[in-house]
Amino acid sequence: MKLSDGTAAVLKLSMPHIEGEHEIDGLRFWNGDPTVRLLRHDRKLGAMLLERCKPGAGLWLRPKDEQDLVLAAILKRLWRLPPEPHPFRPLSVMLAGWKDRTLANTEKWPDAALVREGLCLLAELSETAPDPALLATDLHAGNIIQAQREPWLVIDPRPYVGDPAYDATQHLLNRAIARSNPLDTIRKFAELAGLDLERVRLWTFARAAAQPRDDWSNLALIELARVIAP
Repeated sequence: MKLSDGTAAVLKLSMPHIEGEHEIDGLRFWNGDPTVRLLRHDRKLGAMLLERCKPGAGLWLRPKDEQDLVLAAILKRLWRLPPEPHPFRPLSVMLAGWKDRTLANTEKWPDAALVREGLCLLAELSETAPDPALLATDLHAGNIIQAQREPWLVIDPRPYVGDPAYDATQHLLNRAIARSNPLDTIRKFAELAGLDLERVRLWTFARAAAQPRDDWSNLALIELARVIAP
């Protein structure tokens, strides 16, 4: 669609979602750097008019090494701390919800010791962030699209304030789970993003071991956790 001034826009209607509760606030804060621009919004309706990106192809279509380079560069631009007062919740709030959902399925855990270690690390890491910043929390190659204003822009952020090392994990879970040497994948991406390798590895392990999931019988994440365990 086009606005009255000719600006090309996309209408996004969102169902209420606790992790995406502050998407509007995040898009307003980043203001197109490096996200899509929020043109108009209606909080009650969960409606957003967003900048339309052309050609709009996803980064996931590009080679893996290029994905790493683009994602690392974008993450470093996202990590800024909003001035107080701001509406954003600490990452620990989201992780506390994850803990409750994981604990509700204890009978389905394939490796109880590993899951409990992951749960402990999720709490510990969220409390010891050295330089907290506003995070996208769900950034991966499917949430970065080609545009004209910039080569690549972020869509669908789920903003929380926390450890930047956490923000590397969604991409790494997508990448490392299918690699024969996931530790090397984690090391290379941590270097590209300028992050502490150990914190990135621990966050990735904690998520692989203990984040809630619909199907605990799928052992891919547990196997990854075993390989990269501390």
